[in-house]
Amino acid sequence: MHLINGVRDPATSFPLETAIDDAGERRQANRAIAASAVGLALTGLIELAIALVSGSVALLGDALHNLSDVSTSALVFVGFRASRRLPTGRYPYGYERAEDLAGIGVALVIWGSALVAGFESVDKLLRHGGTTHVGWGIAAAVVGIAGNQLVARYKLTVGRRIRSATMVADAKHSWLDALSSAGAMLGLIGVALGWAWADAVAGVVVTGFICHVGWEVTADIAHRLLDGVDPEIITTAETTAAAVPGVQHAHARARWTGRTLRVEVEGFLDPDTSLAAADQIGRTVASALVPQIPDMHSFTWSARAV
Repeated sequence: MHLINGVRDPATSFPLETAIDDAGERRQANRAIAASAVGLALTGLIELAIALVSGSVALLGDALHNLSDVSTSALVFVGFRASRRLPTGRYPYGYERAEDLAGIGVALVIWGSALVAGFESVDKLLRHGGTTHVGWGIAAAVVGIAGNQLVARYKLTVGRRIRSATMVADAKHSWLDALSSAGAMLGLIGVALGWAWADAVAGVVVTGFICHVGWEVTADIAHRLLDGVDPEIITTAETTAAAVPGVQHAHARARWTGRTLRVEVEGFLDPDTSLAAADQIGRTVASALVPQIPDMHSFTWSARAV
């Protein structure tokens, strides 16, 4: 049997040797989410209490940012839970993109905290508000720096290990909290030195940090939702496929759905190639791509006549 009308349909998906331990990765993700939520809740509440007593808007902005991480951790958890649902006729690819949708929630929380922190900072700068209990405020900021660095490093390590863009985005959010804590600390040190305006200015700077990470997180999530991938993946897939005997030319596409990188390759073969031979060539292409694109966990092959 040969290629019918020059096209072999439908496309074929082959099992790969890189099957992921999805249950294990979800356990890692859940542990990271729970640990970070507890740590940031404690850090944020300590900072919030001292911010309300001292009147420090820089510390208030940092506390809000820390507490927003607790809510974003909840969003990430919901996204991971929803993505476990099996494919259906209505959603044949499953619900893996629920993790990416959770990333939108993370971005919205970041922008919301930036809005509140910015408003409070500008308001204090204009009305020349004072700051008290500066020593306690500096101590709280130090706690914020340490807590956020630990949480950010943990979530970033787990997020990269399990290829979760949403968890990596959440880790960046926590990393920025460490920077904003440092900004709050510098502002309070300025107040201690006699510069009453330093806290409000530090609050504005902290808001700028929040906006910066908000932009980065939003761009990363939009990139995933728009099926953006590293161009090197496409180049590697096409070059590797074209090097397989029997493939005269190859065209590739790829996209992420949650933590799964899906690669599709169209291989252009001799018109006299049989269906069985076309299938075998596809399996060879899949095997060749596994070491070249280790993140690939779904492969679809379509054979076409030149």
